[in-house]
Amino acid sequence: MFFKLAIESLLSRKGSVLMTLMAMTVSIFVLLGVEHIRQEAKESFSNTVSGVDLIVGARTGTINLLLYSVFRVGAPTNNISWASFQEISSGKNVKWAIPISLGDSHKGYRVIGTTENYFKHFSYGNKTPLRFLDGKPFKDIFDVVLGFEVANKLNYKLGDEIVLAHGIARTSFSLHDDRPFTVVGILEPTGTPVDQSLHVSLEGIEAIHIDWEQGVKIKGLNITNDQLKQIELKPKSITAFMVGLNSRIATFRVQRSINQYTKEPLLAILPGVALSQLWQMMAVLENTLRLVSVLVLLAALLGLSAMLLSSIRERDREIQLLRVIGAPPFFIFMLIQLEALVISILSIILGGSILFCCLASVRELLTYHFGLHISANIISNSSLVFLSLVLIATIFAAVIPSFNAYKIAR
Repeated sequence: MFFKLAIESLLSRKGSVLMTLMAMTVSIFVLLGVEHIRQEAKESFSNTVSGVDLIVGARTGTINLLLYSVFRVGAPTNNISWASFQEISSGKNVKWAIPISLGDSHKGYRVIGTTENYFKHFSYGNKTPLRFLDGKPFKDIFDVVLGFEVANKLNYKLGDEIVLAHGIARTSFSLHDDRPFTVVGILEPTGTPVDQSLHVSLEGIEAIHIDWEQGVKIKGLNITNDQLKQIELKPKSITAFMVGLNSRIATFRVQRSINQYTKEPLLAILPGVALSQLWQMMAVLENTLRLVSVLVLLAALLGLSAMLLSSIRERDREIQLLRVIGAPPFFIFMLIQLEALVISILSIILGGSILFCCLASVRELLTYHFGLHISANIISNSSLVFLSLVLIATIFAAVIPSFNAYKIAR
């Protein structure tokens, strides 16, 4: 009877209740949406690279090394000699190593020189390996494997020829147009910088620069592709390399030995630790989004309190009638509290349902355009905590209207 009375009381004022319900629903939608997307984006960000024990580059800052080796942002301070890479990668604790050579681009997308180990050992997410949507890894010097976004945005397919540009500018006039590459593979979408990369062999990188010096093509030196096949195209240096170890126990020992390498200054970082440091730098943005969503909820709760408070003045006769039939003042107090909780619970159900439908409908678009893997499952420990706090805040917001009704009923 108590619950039925609260529902009928709300239905008698359905106009104002509906507006309050809409405001609360929007605030719940924003609060849950911000928290869920924040958590999912953080997880997606942390899963950019998986299964890599160490990333090694020239001695620089930890974040800088992570940015240019994993996210293709920025540029290295220096390169690593090929001899150092071979010595370190042949160590007894090293299971595999993936060399990375950066410096060229194609229409704003980064070109990565690497080996077949990249497709064998590089993984993302929960140790998910790279898979081919079409084609296969590069075999020939002038083969190129495209990330999903590159192939999709530029409408490339297998067999197409593309020309790489010297440097990483979106618009470049230094083109390697005398040695085009042929598309032999297209990777499945990963939601990581792999989607925005072109992958060629280290020999391919050496081949297009063999008659270049300091970023300029040497005039009068023309080496044919047939002549290139007779030349040993061994790289002199690389930008960085990723390392997988035989045992995780050896991670810190190998890291220390690389950082103390005497032949050239090197830096080895743990990608998980570096990713955590990078995310901490964005804590201000996280907190700002949370603050905005909390303020939206606070405004809705104030609106709920104002609606209940104004309704008390119109319900003198209803309250007196309840007193006549024997309802104590505390019953009236709890009735107003229950009405507020009913509105809040309905708002949570509506807000959560709308958010679920929105995420389910735009999930593929977020992955496709922004590389964000956002799950439609909004139920998590953090969301349950937030919803519990919303219900507690609703009780506090309804205290003043409930107390006014209590005083009238005395």
